[in-house]
Parts: sequence; C-alpha cells; structure tokens
Amino acid sequence: MSGHNKWSSIKHKKGATDAKRGRIFTRLVKEIILAAKNGGGDPETNPRLRTAIYSAKAENMPKDNIDRAIKRGTGEIEGVQYEELTYEGYGHNGVGIVVDVMTDNRNRTVAELRHTFSKYGGNLAETGAVSWNFEQKGFMQVPAAGLEEDEFMMQALEAGAEDVELNDDRFDIYTGSGDFHTVIAAIEKLGYPVENAELTRVPKNTINADDFASKLMKLIDQLEDLDDVQKVYANFDISDEVLEALNKE
Repeated sequence: MSGHNKWSSIKHKKGATDAKRGRIFTRLVKEIILAAKNGGGDPETNPRLRTAIYSAKAENMPKDNIDRAIKRGTGEIEGVQYEELTYEGYGHNGVGIVVDVMTDNRNRTVAELRHTFSKYGGNLAETGAVSWNFEQKGFMQVPAAGLEEDEFMMQALEAGAEDVELNDDRFDIYTGSGDFHTVIAAIEKLGYPVENAELTRVPKNTINADDFASKLMKLIDQLEDLDDVQKVYANFDISDEVLEALNKE
C-alpha cells in the first residue's frame, strides 16, 4: 500500500494546517452529527460514531462540543440537516479523485465542485468512473520512536492489521474496514498510542505525479478548502524528493 503511504503523510501534515484555520472542528462536528443521525447516539453500538468521537478527542475538541453534536444528530437539539454524498472526478494526467461531502444544499455543492475542478485543471466525472480503483480501509499511525521495527510489526499483524509500514517517524497501519475498531483496541491494549485513526480510501493503482505534483496539489487544496468537503482521495504517488519540496511550500 506504499502508494497511499506518501499521500497519507501529505494529508496529515495538511491536516495540521486545517486545524490552525479552525476548519477541522467543523468537519468533525458534521461527521459526529451524521454518524449519530444514522446509527444512534451511543458510541458503544455505533462504530462510526465511535470513530468520529475518537478523531474529535485526538484534535482536543471539548467534550461539550462533542455532546452537542451527538444531540443534534439524534434530534435532541435542532440544527441544520446534512446529507452525505460522494463525487468523482479527474485531476491532471488522469489522476482519479474521490470527494466525500456533507451538505445541506447539494445544488450549491456540485456547482462549487464543478467550478473548482474546472478552474484548477480537472473535471467532474460520472459516478463510478474512478471509485472502482479505491478500497475502503482502516488507517492509523503509531509513533515509531523507541520501538523495534520487526517486533512492533509482528505485534500489529497479530492484533489483526492487514499491513504495517514504517513511514518516517511513524508506523502506518492498515486494516480491513470491518476490523478497524478491534485493531485500535488491541494496539492500545498493548500500550501503544494510536494517532490519526480513520476509515479511508486506498487506491489499488497509482499514477506517478512527479512532473505535475504542484498543480495537482493545488487542485486538491482548493477542493479541501470548500466548506462542504469532508475528505479528498486521489490515486497518485510521488518521489521522496518531490514530497520534501511540497512540504516546504
């Protein structure tokens, strides 16, 4: 899953920037609301809500904010009603892009997406055009400092992980979507801190984007900046040298 490896690194470094803008809380609140709406307000019986709360706590969201979002989802508190939609498109050189959104106005959302794709070198596509190339997986990271690589990888695999990769100063751990929460619990029980846990889309095949990485990331940046967008996935890979240059921009 090395193609997702660098993409996940970019995403989580970009996530820190989003946090500074205060936008990550908005996205987390939307996810909690919709998770509670669809599966109920009890995280013990609602795995999606449990994941959303986990992510919110990882970003130090106050408990009152989390509780209020849950109550909005269950209808105990009135608020905007969101629906969850997925759009697909193409970036530069045929890179496939999947965009998950939560919106209270789908006409506004699709207009903004179409405009952004067009302005920054891509285009919207029909449903199913690129999503076939992505698998839903669980993803989490564990800091690698002080850990022996082979020993930790063996423990993670025994805990139910499908794949483990050392990525700079963290281990990237992938699971089947249905095993996600079980693996988190098993790894935490072993005493390891879990970070950046999420259900994600991992590309089956990737396109090398070294020659157009800056333009592609500009498109992705602009898509992620749209208020209704929750997550953006793309099936590209880039070299370490280009990744380093991007992270300095």
